[in-house]
Amino acid sequence: MITDRANSISSFIVMDVLEKAQDMERKGERVIHLEVGEPDFDTPECIKEACTKAIKDGKTHYTHSLGLMELREAICEHYFDKYGVTVSPDRVIITSGTSPAMLLIFAAIMNRGDEIIISDPHYACYPNFIRFLDGKAVCVNVYEEEGFQYTPDAIRPLITIRTKGIMINSPSNPTGNLLSTRRMAEIASLDVPVISDEIYHGLVYEGKEHSILEFTDNAFVINGFSKTYAMTGWRLGYLIAPRKYIRPMQKIQQNLFISANAFVQWAGIAALRETAVDVERMKSIYNERRQYMIKRLREIGLGISVEPTGAFYVLGNVKGFSKDSYQTAFDILTKTGVGVTPGIDFGANCEGYLRFSYANSLDNIVEGLDRIENYIREHERPADKSAGK
Repeated sequence: MITDRANSISSFIVMDVLEKAQDMERKGERVIHLEVGEPDFDTPECIKEACTKAIKDGKTHYTHSLGLMELREAICEHYFDKYGVTVSPDRVIITSGTSPAMLLIFAAIMNRGDEIIISDPHYACYPNFIRFLDGKAVCVNVYEEEGFQYTPDAIRPLITIRTKGIMINSPSNPTGNLLSTRRMAEIASLDVPVISDEIYHGLVYEGKEHSILEFTDNAFVINGFSKTYAMTGWRLGYLIAPRKYIRPMQKIQQNLFISANAFVQWAGIAALRETAVDVERMKSIYNERRQYMIKRLREIGLGISVEPTGAFYVLGNVKGFSKDSYQTAFDILTKTGVGVTPGIDFGANCEGYLRFSYANSLDNIVEGLDRIENYIREHERPADKSAGK
């Protein structure tokens, strides 16, 4: 008999879109991927060389369950250099991607029925992790006209004795927006642990990203190497936590994962210390794509009230021609060969939006958006077409 836990978990819809797109490609169709948040760049050469050297040097065995001391030290150096915060290596756990980091944190802070406050829209997997561990995701709606800003005034009334954390994600998936420092400081002052997903740090084109550790020590950081360093397939992440939680999470890590891959951890050290030029090059190209995509989506007629300044996503308002983002995303895929992500993947408050990723070449983005414009023109209501004349 299949458990309720297994039956009740929802799919990660963007992966459903990707897998449908891959089925189409196997049949010979040309698909343009604007759905998945995966860098199209190759992993920088110095990272690959560090991994190869580690394998050749026999660094292929278990590491300490917390991770290589050398990598934990490099992470601490990175947080001091970038944010001016002091973190000791004994507060860092290296994980096989950020998903295990999230699992360890939620498992350590929640009992059955406990609550985590999250924004809506939010990264699709947050509520699934929380519910899988018998917790409750409490959503705070954030709105396009306010720049999708998560406000302390909206969070405060939802805090109860069951609240174990407030989740933030800046830059955000799916919106690409940053929280202001004032908002981060106010959220940090609410006397509830803050869980900060900082995976898109390093991919900011206007303004500056800030770590929650600049504002409070009562916080958990989730971060990794997938996005900034184009290392999605390497599965390398980490968490930073208050010291009292480390041993409980370490025991969970020992039982469920033992340790992250040894040679991948050595590659992570190279990523942190040797890729500044590579990261700046990728950022510059992302920014060019970002500016084009925002301009083009607006020309097509999608609503973008506040320009996203981080990550590699643009969330476009399609309420003018669609009330069902799920159906629309799959219709666009099958009729135009362009993958996009339905807003409903990111929460009920994101219905009426589509997420577009610019982690693809500019040529592909141009072609993909041209196809989408043709689709929208064909599906405009007669009144809309008349109004445009």
